[in-house]
Amino acid sequence: MTAQYDSFAEAYAAENESSLMNAHYERPAALALAGDVAGQRVLDAGCGSGPLFAALRERGAVVSGFDQSAGMVEQARRRLGDDADLRVADLAEPLPYPDGEFDLVTASLVLHYLRDWAPTLGELKRVLKPGGRLIASVNHPLMVNLTHRQEGPRPDYFAHYTWTDEFPLHGQTGRMTFWHKPLHAMTDAFTAAGFRLAVVHEPRPTAAARELFPDDFPILDTFPSFLFFVLEAG
Repeated sequence: MTAQYDSFAEAYAAENESSLMNAHYERPAALALAGDVAGQRVLDAGCGSGPLFAALRERGAVVSGFDQSAGMVEQARRRLGDDADLRVADLAEPLPYPDGEFDLVTASLVLHYLRDWAPTLGELKRVLKPGGRLIASVNHPLMVNLTHRQEGPRPDYFAHYTWTDEFPLHGQTGRMTFWHKPLHAMTDAFTAAGFRLAVVHEPRPTAAARELFPDDFPILDTFPSFLFFVLEAG
């Protein structure tokens, strides 16, 4: 996984603050699934510019975070302060944390950058306490399949393949490449890593988004873009 975000870190951080997909869809769903985190040790894996880190910390969690993009970590440090436990680390490599360090790991919209989930899930399980939870969100495989179907020949839903998309970000364009996996490949990877699948969640946008984003809200409210998993470490 390359540091795709370095070239547009500041623009992405600004977009993330109030966008429909992040501020009114993905992040509220992640926080709702996390529940009461007061006093818990939480790892924000792929923390980006730190909005989820900040929200978890405000709810009383003791949070650490890392991102592969040095530019995004710099944005997070500006937001969270110099005393925040932030590191530059690669989700595809061994993580710089001891065994059983965390009660909860959040991995928001990061696993879909990886071809092979096995090493990463093994590391995330290693740093969790027994009974700890992993909350992971990814691009919904049906959304990816539908998008590609509209653009050309229908892709093979069951295939593993990369796809690239461009996103407008405050006057810049973010170009990102993802891995598509069918749902069963995701759940198989979780099980193989020793996790127990507790929740599968397909969120809907917040009620406030209806007025803030009247053109895009109906699409997101009737067809999922992201898929969430809550996993328990044995």
